[in-house]
Amino acid sequence: MRRFARSRRRSGRVRLCPALSAFHRSGRVLLCLSLSVFLLPQVSSAHAQGFTIEQALGYPYPYGLTAATHAARIAWVFDSRGSRNVWVADGPGFTGRQLTHYTGDDGMPIASLKLTPNGSTVVYARGSETNAQGEVADPTSDVHQPEQQVWAADVSNGEPRLLGTMNCGFEGCEDIQISPDGQNAVWSARHALWLAPISGAKPARQLAYIRGDNAQPQWSPDGTSIAFTSDRGAYSLIGIYRFDSQRLEYVDPSVFRDMLPRWSPDGSKLAFVRLTGGSGGFFSGRLQPWTIWVWDVASGKPSQIWASTPDANGSYPGEWESDAFQFAAGNRIVFASQADGWVHLYSIAAAGGAPTLLTPGTFSFQGGVTLTPDGKALLYASNQNDTDRRHIWRVDVDHPGPVALTHGESIEWTPVTAGGAIVCLGSSATTPALPYRVTPQGRKPIAASAMPNDYPSAQLVTPQQVVFKSLDGLEIHGQLFVPRARAHRSPALVFMHGGPPRQMMLGFHPMDAYNFMYAANEYLASRGFVVLSVNYRLSIMYGREFREPAQGGPRGASEYQDIVAAAKYLQALPYVDPQKIGLWGGSYGGYLTALGLARNSDIFKAGVDYAGVHDWSAFFGGGAAAAASEQAKIAYQSSPVASIDKWTSPVLLLQADDDRNVAFSQTVNLVPLLRAHHVPYELTVFPDEVHDSLLWRTWVRVFAATADFFERTLIKGESIHTVPPEN
Repeated sequence: MRRFARSRRRSGRVRLCPALSAFHRSGRVLLCLSLSVFLLPQVSSAHAQGFTIEQALGYPYPYGLTAATHAARIAWVFDSRGSRNVWVADGPGFTGRQLTHYTGDDGMPIASLKLTPNGSTVVYARGSETNAQGEVADPTSDVHQPEQQVWAADVSNGEPRLLGTMNCGFEGCEDIQISPDGQNAVWSARHALWLAPISGAKPARQLAYIRGDNAQPQWSPDGTSIAFTSDRGAYSLIGIYRFDSQRLEYVDPSVFRDMLPRWSPDGSKLAFVRLTGGSGGFFSGRLQPWTIWVWDVASGKPSQIWASTPDANGSYPGEWESDAFQFAAGNRIVFASQADGWVHLYSIAAAGGAPTLLTPGTFSFQGGVTLTPDGKALLYASNQNDTDRRHIWRVDVDHPGPVALTHGESIEWTPVTAGGAIVCLGSSATTPALPYRVTPQGRKPIAASAMPNDYPSAQLVTPQQVVFKSLDGLEIHGQLFVPRARAHRSPALVFMHGGPPRQMMLGFHPMDAYNFMYAANEYLASRGFVVLSVNYRLSIMYGREFREPAQGGPRGASEYQDIVAAAKYLQALPYVDPQKIGLWGGSYGGYLTALGLARNSDIFKAGVDYAGVHDWSAFFGGGAAAAASEQAKIAYQSSPVASIDKWTSPVLLLQADDDRNVAFSQTVNLVPLLRAHHVPYELTVFPDEVHDSLLWRTWVRVFAATADFFERTLIKGESIHTVPPEN
């Protein structure tokens, strides 16, 4: 909806991702993907050349950028046509080279990439997280069940060695932590913490018997202790394991949800976050106040140093907080808050007092937040002064005054420091992402040779930023892809991202799934479709009120009016055929696709629904109790199935049957309704695949089928014939 936003509750962490995981019976939703700018001349239709979807997706996608703390070395993962490998580069020149040599489109992602402090070794997880049944994804339908494993490889030779099996739970594959001396790694798996020497000399072992579901391990600065979060169901505790005594202790145990333990640089204090409200959730409507606590190691005394307000702006900011929360120099703690309605960075003295707003203004930060080596400043990405892009900024931890380090018609994210240099990932409108070194003179690409020489950048279009009014007057941002070669009256498509807490931008996206979908929209434009990508209400980076409308999603689908407004915007363009408007999207975008077809087949003449939600009321558990619930009734009326009687336009349904974000039953239950109402549909199921496809060839199939379906229905006017329902 990677995702409809997911929230990670077993470790107390809320993480926004692509897609919808589940809607608890309590009514909460578990939510849960820079290049230098080339100024390309516009070419006439006579010179425009086509390219295939394989070419459009034929670039290496970088992610997982990390840096050694005591060496001028960086590492990242390149996903090239489904083959994922670790790359490294050393300062000062930062010439990239491939370290591992996995081959083939095998559906084995690499996650939680780390470098030892001296940069001599990389550690990473390979394989997917598990589903509810404890199964690692098997998208190739291999008869040998795959596992998620932890590996290490020396940078000198790149030869991987197995450290242990991970098989972590849903969204829990980012907890590998390396000891300060670089000798050991700890990670969470199967509810426990596991320890292994990075040398591989001994097999991984369970750190200790600890009740609960244990995650978020954090080494103390001297390496003698590990702090962690222990989820006990309705509450969670901060625990500490002491290696010298082999004993456990708990930090101010309570009935609340404690999480995100962070050691001070000298190890004398431990900060953590405490959620003091009930269970929150993306669409629950519940407020979730929270506090920051500091525990003094010597005295064992905890102190609350800050508390949020009890209103909506005071609710826990989720993913942003897990990115930002850390100890900095000067005994200050950095955290994220949306106290003024925008997600900003703050800092506060560990002893308490008034917090300092570091990033004031009508914008938000997004992406990893990195401390400079001296701990006195932060590096982060935000949309300050450039609403629909992201750039790298620097701000001191003790007073406001952000300084832009990148700018212009490019997009940057994930800043790290290595050997005094600042490195980030970045893209532009017509060039896919690469690692970049940030210099006062601009951005210098790293590993540019990995980009295929024949990548069709010159044939891509630069999307236009458009801002239009929704039906209720709310301002909506979008990106308009106008084909270089187009008919006098071209067919047009509305594209909706998933999440929904996501933002599509004016270039290749930081997140893998949306990075590929951006390339797909470029491909659709090359085939003659005008495409309008819409950041409907519920999208991030436009303020909390925009992101959390009172009647959003299953509480009224107020965002749907933005989709209708987008269609009307397209219909008013002189080069668009107003009778040939389609729509498509994945996850939450699939939901909005189905909703548009069900409510307004008079506007939307065809749609491609990739893993969409079709009946919100199913998340209330079903049965008489759900049917009698007012909330469930509103959820049903907010669903495509509630308007099935008006659905006449053809639809292409696409979904993987090991989807961990949107239940496959959403499609299983929709198809009989479409058949019963004689709605023309086509269906493709991807056995053993997951929500955000692990196979590159699956993405190729999805986008090729999308283009083919719209060409047949909107351009050629072909009818879709489906088998009538049985008597």
